[in-house]
Amino acid sequence: MKTNQYVRTAVIQAAPIIMDREKTLNKALDLIKEAKNEQAEIVVFPEAFIPAYPRGLSFGYLVGSRTMEGRNDFLRYYKNAVPVPGDTTEKLGEAARKAGIYLVIGVTEIDTEKNNNTLYCTILYFGPDGRLLDKHQKLKPTGSERLIWGEGDGSTLSVVNTPHGKLGGLICWENYMPLARTAMYQKGVSLYVAPTADARSVWQSTIRHIALEGRCYVLSCNQFVTKDMYPDDLEYYHELQNQPNIMCSGGSAIVNPMGEYVVEPVYNKEEMLLADLNMDLVIKGKMDFDVVGHYDRTDVFQLKINENE
Repeated sequence: MKTNQYVRTAVIQAAPIIMDREKTLNKALDLIKEAKNEQAEIVVFPEAFIPAYPRGLSFGYLVGSRTMEGRNDFLRYYKNAVPVPGDTTEKLGEAARKAGIYLVIGVTEIDTEKNNNTLYCTILYFGPDGRLLDKHQKLKPTGSERLIWGEGDGSTLSVVNTPHGKLGGLICWENYMPLARTAMYQKGVSLYVAPTADARSVWQSTIRHIALEGRCYVLSCNQFVTKDMYPDDLEYYHELQNQPNIMCSGGSAIVNPMGEYVVEPVYNKEEMLLADLNMDLVIKGKMDFDVVGHYDRTDVFQLKINENE
């Protein structure tokens, strides 16, 4: 596939309407329209944007015990999760078709094909024709995330072919898994999405390293969330009492294949980060370093990937 030299990308740093799938969907649809008005061709949303990344909530879990009140909060989260495929994905696909974009969005997924009641932290990829092209389920939820999300498998290590290059990525701290990153590089990713919930300054070191290591563009996308955005009728709302007013400060950014910022990190507000990316820089960067090409030593190191379910 011939690669178009330039592509306009939009990284959406925004907050969901927490625990409300339909209102968050409507917000996403409005933001997609705004991105289209800015001539974006690839639009990226944060990790677990629909219905929320449930930062600060325990769902009543303690080692050796659970509470019915916590189960009530979990049920609310579950009922606002996204069946894939389903009505929500149809509406997102239609929005992508109308805008003529590649849409990347993080959701908490109910995997209708697996026919279980486990939730997954998932990236969905839609094409400009409106089709759901692929998805990636987080392989290893981090810390207490394991109490609400199951583990994905190798069958969703996804890369999507676009006229601009191969589009794919990993979610949040999956990006600290060297072999997972290598799997993405082996698939030829040049537009690497990193939806995250990590607003720490050290996260910036991570995305700049990935850009340099993979000689790819990195589109890192986070939410901006304040405590007053949480519904106050949650059973465990009191757990937020000692949380800071800004629950997640953002830090979304775009980095080029030389590890330099195209758009520097944005904090403490909702914002759409726009950039025109020169895809020729991917090849220029690989002149002296191609981690799965001339800088590879498969005679010494080998990676075996199980892409079965």
